[in-house]
This record gives sequence, C-alpha cells and structure tokens, in this order.
Amino acid sequence: MTVSLPRTAALGVIAALALSACGAAPDNTSTTADGKNAATAASAADFGGLDALVAAAKKEGKLNAIALPRDWANYGALIDGFEKKYGIKIAVENPDGASQDEINAVTSRKGQDRAPDVLDLGSSFAISAAQQGLLAPYKVAAYADIPEGQKDAQARWYNDYGGYISIGCDAKRVKTCPTTFADLLKPQYKGQVALNGNPTKSGSAFGGVYAAALASGGSFDDIQPGLDFFAKLKKNGNYTPVESTPATVEKGETPISIDWDYLNAGYADEFKSKGVDWKVSVPSDGQFSQFYSQAINKDAPHPAAARLWQEYLYSAEGQNLWLKGYARPALMTAMEKAGTLDKTAAAKLPEVSGTPAFPTEAQQSKAKTVLGQGWAKAVSG
Repeated sequence: MTVSLPRTAALGVIAALALSACGAAPDNTSTTADGKNAATAASAADFGGLDALVAAAKKEGKLNAIALPRDWANYGALIDGFEKKYGIKIAVENPDGASQDEINAVTSRKGQDRAPDVLDLGSSFAISAAQQGLLAPYKVAAYADIPEGQKDAQARWYNDYGGYISIGCDAKRVKTCPTTFADLLKPQYKGQVALNGNPTKSGSAFGGVYAAALASGGSFDDIQPGLDFFAKLKKNGNYTPVESTPATVEKGETPISIDWDYLNAGYADEFKSKGVDWKVSVPSDGQFSQFYSQAINKDAPHPAAARLWQEYLYSAEGQNLWLKGYARPALMTAMEKAGTLDKTAAAKLPEVSGTPAFPTEAQQSKAKTVLGQGWAKAVSG
C-alpha cells in the first residue's frame, strides 16, 4: 500500500483530470432508449434496472472523484475493484483535500466536465451541501438497510463508513502514550499533540474537537468546551499546529495524533515496516463516533457512473472492503444478519464499548457555526 497524506490539505493529485478548466459538461447525457435520464434517476429502477445503469455508465467511461486518498479506509482497493468490475476509469483529483474543498469544487465548476461526479463528505459537510441544493436524490438498492438517523430523508446523502475518534501515539518517541483527553493536557506532551487538519474544513478534525467537548463537560448541543480544551492545549504548549499526516509521523513532527480509529489502525499496519511503533486508543472520556457520507453532485458530468459508484460502495463487496480498512460500514448490522459480513475483518476492529450516538443535523450545523467563529482564536498565538 502506498502512503499518502490524509484528506486535510490540497497537496497533490493521484490522477489529474486532463480536461481544460473551462470545458463544458458533456452534451450526451446518458439516456435509455425510452428517454429515461440518468441525471434525474432517483434509483436504479428509475433508470430501467441495474443492467441499464451499468451499460450507460460504461458508455460514459469515466468517473470524476475528489479527495479520496488510497490509504484512507481502504479506498485504494475500492477504486481498483470498481475499475476492474466495470472497466470505468476513476480520475481522483486532489486526493488529500478536505470536505470543504469538495464542496468548493462542485460550486466553482458547475456545468464543467471536470466537476466532481461524487462526493465523500464529513457528515456535517454533507448536510451543508444538501442545504445548498448541490446534491442529487438517489436511493441505492440497500437504502432501506441504512440505519435511521444515518441517511437524509430525501436520499441526498447517506452514511457509508465510519469509526471513533482515537489517539495515535509513536511509542518509540513518547515514553508513556496518552489514552484519554485528560492525559493530553499533561506537561510531558509539550509540542506533540496534533489534529488531522483544520476542524472548520476537515471532518476528522471536526470530530476531534467534538470528542474533546464530550470529554470536557460538553455535549452534542455544546461544542464550546472542545474549543476551550484546544485553547488550553495551545496555551500550555502541548498543541502543535502541524497537520498530522503519515509523513509528519515518520519524521517525528507529530508523535501524537487525534484522528479516526480506522486511519490510526491502518497507519499502525503501515508503519511497522518503517520502525514506528504506532499505538491506538479510543479515549474513554471522549467517545465520539461519526460516519462519512456519500453523495452525488446534482450536476454530475457522468451521472450514470456516479450512481453506479454508489451502488458498488453499498454492495456487500464494497462494504466489506471498508471493513478491511478498519472502518465500520453503515450496513454492518444488516450484513451480519444476512450472513454477508467479513467476520475475520470485523474481529480486527479497534475495541470500543457501548453503543454509539450521533449528533443531529441541527446539532452539527450549530457546532460548525461555533467552530467557524472561534477556532482561529482558540489556537492562535
């Protein structure tokens, strides 16, 4: 597996989109013989069935994706699997971009053939994109099995994979690894604690602040204690503004990283061959779980391929590939009942006790507003 940086900064391209910046979207929008349009299909059945969708997607021949690092929750295997199964090339732009970068690309490239077809967004960002009218309603075949509270009633977005905020630690550089948010305030961690990005732009960093809030007397309704926690961490010198990536970990620049458990667990596997002993703990005092959401650009230049990609991600094959990347798939419970879950991969997930709870749309929107107004001040200086 090739290590790339996490989805928090616009630093490069896995596969650059070779089309000009001002190119217009294709005129030959996929339609069936009886005039059904992929761009308005709200399900595969709407388009005449999965076989018709596959045929139209193959005719388009391409899928524009954005902010999908190959080492993020096993995306490399998902991309390769889709390309092999359907012969459709996936062009991934800015693999290390944040959720907000994805939304910006949709709005700035409307009507262009280089616009993203599909989006993978932190939950709060998916809600924001839906509120802006940027997403196409589409129900995958497994839509009914996605748990309530983890999907938009209009099917403009739905959760796909997720996990818990965790603390990753280089045990060779840090004498005693922290396992709770309270530990992170201890003086021995001066200059060592990092986030995977800016929480006003990055879903993983947003989750890190929410988890800190829960550990500090806050709630889903009150993220302010999380801001206060990071302000304190900054004041005592423990917080470093360096965005944590596999590269900064290897260099020793960010020996303690607050990130999703599936990323930290994946990095632990990756780092073994590089002499880094990466330990992962889900903090008991700030247990925050969140999923990333999938969505289709309402103006996707390849609408059939966009919908087929969603069907693939929510198939048993796609969901089990998330699981192999240490992420918890949204259909995990349904697949366990159906006997299609990869039990070996499930047994390797980081241990967590209790049943996860999730903030509502209103709570996440409120939290984003509070972060937007106060994050820079909290960690400045």
